[in-house]
Amino acid sequence: MTPKLVAGLEPPYYNVVFTSLRPEDLEDYAETSDRMEELVEKIPGYLGSDSARNPGGIGITVAYFRDLEAIDAWRLNSEHRDAKARGREEWYDSYSIHIAKVERSYSFERE
Repeated sequence: MTPKLVAGLEPPYYNVVFTSLRPEDLEDYAETSDRMEELVEKIPGYLGSDSARNPGGIGITVAYFRDLEAIDAWRLNSEHRDAKARGREEWYDSYSIHIAKVERSYSFERE
């Protein structure tokens, strides 16, 4: 499957930028990540996400949400809260979260 980026969206909307440092091949990490993706897609106002990780363990995920209420719904989701707790205990050496309002957005895709 060819990777696809989230195209430019109609502003305003919000980005939640999650950057992390973690080792490779962690127990249950991939399964939990897949479950979180399945859950967040059900949040009204969730618009999509883009992710990348380098071989050194630095990763970045940018999730796009229509409004702050959608971000709060995701933040307060009980399974997501459990996964975040496990991340702090087992998976991540460090992480940071940045939330920003997007006022302009555009994209390009070669045909």
